[in-house]
Amino acid sequence: MSTLLPAGFAALTPFTDCWAISGSIARAARRGDAHPTDRAAFFAAAAPLLDAALTHLDTCPINALSPADQRLMDMMLTLAHVSLTEEILGDQEPAHYRQRRAMHITRTPAGA
Repeated sequence: MSTLLPAGFAALTPFTDCWAISGSIARAARRGDAHPTDRAAFFAAAAPLLDAALTHLDTCPINALSPADQRLMDMMLTLAHVSLTEEILGDQEPAHYRQRRAMHITRTPAGA
């Protein structure tokens, strides 16, 4: 059983160091800085677990998440960023990344 993530999400443990990211700005930066194969590997591992993760997180008090639950939440929020690349932009990601680097995010609904 993984101590990094809640039970049932051990398949995501190898990705925690790179993809359990706090803050929208850091998530967007990681999406852009990641090598395409790393980003695709994270997406392939995490996307099938999205529904289970959201079901699990819905049972947790949002203001008192355990460290494992917070990691899972951060990974699912990062997945939202990565899914834009993997599901929509595809090979257009490098051009969008260059444009995003010039656009400075200063405030987001999910926190900076």
